[in-house]
Amino acid sequence: MSTKSGSVRWLTPAEERAWRALRRVMVAVQAGTAHDLAAIGLSEADYEVLSTLSEQPAQTSTLGVQADKMGWSRSRLSRHASRMEARGLLRRAPDPADGRGCLLVLTGPGMAALRDAAPVHVESVRRHLVDRLAPQDLVALERIAGRLAQPPADDDTAGPPPAGAGRP
Repeated sequence: MSTKSGSVRWLTPAEERAWRALRRVMVAVQAGTAHDLAAIGLSEADYEVLSTLSEQPAQTSTLGVQADKMGWSRSRLSRHASRMEARGLLRRAPDPADGRGCLLVLTGPGMAALRDAAPVHVESVRRHLVDRLAPQDLVALERIAGRLAQPPADDDTAGPPPAGAGRP
C-alpha cells in the first residue's frame, strides 16, 4: 500500500519496490548459500558459529557474545549449540566469569569441518553475490549495510539523513 492514512507513513511506490527487491535478494542469496552448505552437511548457522569461534582467541567465546554476533537469543543459540556439541563440532565449558553462563569452544572436528566448508562457502558467496556485482556495486552495498547496521534514530520521521551524514 502506498496511500497515506493518519500518522502511518505508507511506502511510496519507489520505496515499496526497493523494499521488495531487498527482500527478494536476501532470500535468494541466503537460499543459495544454505543449499550449498547443506550439500556438505552444515547449516548456515553451523557455519556462522564455527567461523566466528575460529576467529576468537583459543577458538572460544561466551554463549552471550556468540548469540549477540548472530542476532540470536541465548536460548536459541544454546539449543543449536547442543546439536552441534552432539555432532562433536564444539564443546561447552563453564564460564569462570559467569557461573550461570558457558563458553563455546571449537573442537578439532569442528575446525576440520570449517576448513572443509570454507572453500565451498566462499565459492557459494561468489556465485550468489560477489561475482554478479560490479566493484562499485560492492562499495555501495557495503555503505548501505553500514548505514542499516546503525540503530535507527529515535524520531525517524524526518526522512533520510543529509548526504554524507553517518559516513566516516
